[in-house]
Amino acid sequence: MTSRELAKIALSGLSDKKAQDIKVIDISEISVMADYFIIASGSNRNQVQAMADNVEEKLHDAGVTPRQIEGYHTANWILMDFNDIIVHIFNEEDRLFYNLEKIWLDGKVIDAEKL
Repeated sequence: MTSRELAKIALSGLSDKKAQDIKVIDISEISVMADYFIIASGSNRNQVQAMADNVEEKLHDAGVTPRQIEGYHTANWILMDFNDIIVHIFNEEDRLFYNLEKIWLDGKVIDAEKL
């Protein structure tokens, strides 16, 4: 399965749980850590955890398990490492604070609808 296909599955999992402000950044040409960063926000702890659960379940159904998941219990910033894609799920406040989109400006922002 390609990293693009994995990203589509992850996006589906986020969208199912009403993720807000989803951004996909292609970092394949500027980093060896992954091909895509997917960044999304939730309005509260329960929603952030539900998004993470749904992404993990959908990718598991596709035969992919995470290499690592960080931050699930606090749900301020959940980082899900699936090797070729890394999913960042934030609460709204922490997303503004960490501003990953600015840090990874050299990556190519991809319209999630066109992925």
